[in-house]
Amino acid sequence: MRSRSTSAETVLWSALRARQLGGWKFRRQHVIAGYVVDFYCAQLWLAIEVDGAVHEGRREEDRQRDKRLASLGVRIVRIGNADVLERIDRVIETLVRYCAQIAGSLGQ
Repeated sequence: MRSRSTSAETVLWSALRARQLGGWKFRRQHVIAGYVVDFYCAQLWLAIEVDGAVHEGRREEDRQRDKRLASLGVRIVRIGNADVLERIDRVIETLVRYCAQIAGSLGQ
């Protein structure tokens, strides 16, 4: 699956890899309960999904998938391709704040 990443996934991965986002370790194309999430931080139980045009036609499927993952304790953040490609700095700032918020709630 890694060879088929979208350009937005590639851009976001370059910002997440090697603990660049607040020191958190993210994995790329991680499998959870049979679902492949774009990016995952096990320490925070956080999955990040980058959504492009393909998700327009499968919103109900995505909702069911998110519901199943949430039932396992996984938090899901969905980010649009355009946001990643056009506003990566804002996306990163938002993710840093969200990760810190999660860490605080977990007592980390």
